[in-house]
Amino acid sequence: MSNTKQFTILGGGIAGLSAAIALKRLGIRAEVFEAAPAIRPVGAGLVLAANAIKGYVKLGIAEKIIARGRLLPTFSILDSNGRKIAHADADAIAQKYGLHNFAIHRPELHEALLAELEPEQLHVSKSALRVEQNGDKATLYFQDGSSHETDYLIVADGIHSPIRRQLAPGSTPRYAGYTCWRGVIDNPGLNLTGATETWGREGRFGIVPLAGDKIYWFACVNAPQNDPAMRAVGTADLERIFAKFHDPVPAILRHTPTDSLLWNDIIDLKPIPRFAFGNIVLIGDAAHATTPNMGQGACQAIEDAVILADELALRADPAAAFAAFESRRLKRTHYIVNNSWTLGKIAQWSNPLLVSLRNMLFRLVPESANERQLKTVLEVDF
Repeated sequence: MSNTKQFTILGGGIAGLSAAIALKRLGIRAEVFEAAPAIRPVGAGLVLAANAIKGYVKLGIAEKIIARGRLLPTFSILDSNGRKIAHADADAIAQKYGLHNFAIHRPELHEALLAELEPEQLHVSKSALRVEQNGDKATLYFQDGSSHETDYLIVADGIHSPIRRQLAPGSTPRYAGYTCWRGVIDNPGLNLTGATETWGREGRFGIVPLAGDKIYWFACVNAPQNDPAMRAVGTADLERIFAKFHDPVPAILRHTPTDSLLWNDIIDLKPIPRFAFGNIVLIGDAAHATTPNMGQGACQAIEDAVILADELALRADPAAAFAAFESRRLKRTHYIVNNSWTLGKIAQWSNPLLVSLRNMLFRLVPESANERQLKTVLEVDF
């Protein structure tokens, strides 16, 4: 494919930066435009599954990223008393699918990705309002009054993307029915090895050990959308909500200052039928934002970057590559979004009878069923 044409990436998050690195490997220097005044991560910690790590292996940067994070030997879903509902052994999974259950602080991942690009490629304080397609060109118009013309545009500006809403009218985010707090703290002396997620009537609480003896945690509670009462919640309130949860949940909350809390409602994007629009393509959360229940949001963004570059390498016409990317990605990303949505609904059940029934049924799920689910998620067509 000729690299004389100009490529532009809108968005400097995981999807946009990963795509810029993937294009760089093809000899394409893409300009990256980011709305924020600096390319900073939003969020706390994340876990990358084997499919994401395989993506970074393809891009040749996996070892640099692995050096900044922490491998977690196990992931367990527990009830509020600390009894196992489900369990996954990362070593056993890794033998089949590659490195699995890798936790990293989001700023560390961003720093690793940024280090692969030239600072001159990155343009900040560029919030895109709309795009115009004129023949074989696309022109972005920014909030600061400036514009940028490009041959090919990769849209990676997140779930609230105004460009996606323009290209796919009606593609507005939907509220999942629960809200979430996140925090990263220094480990106060807790002996943690694997990651856990506790499902109780009051909500959910996840604990993920990070590198540098830090702990990433999250808490989800059913609530009305954009509830002022939830916005005002501090760690003392969370301690009361999760008072009946097993150790070390109370200890982690006690050691988290309220002013370090990150809070947001959980939303996703109902699956849309198109990602490719001629010389424009949507990737990452702009295309298929998912709830975090399967831990696949960042993973799918990384897959997008690798597969998009794969298609660009195969075809002389980037617009044809965008269409081929769409055909490879629609079914898989729709599966992730829909299954994550359903899992979140089940995990947030609060009715005591339903909670007991759910926990019993999850414990009875045969290993073969878990294996089929893992195979579907972790085996990716690179």
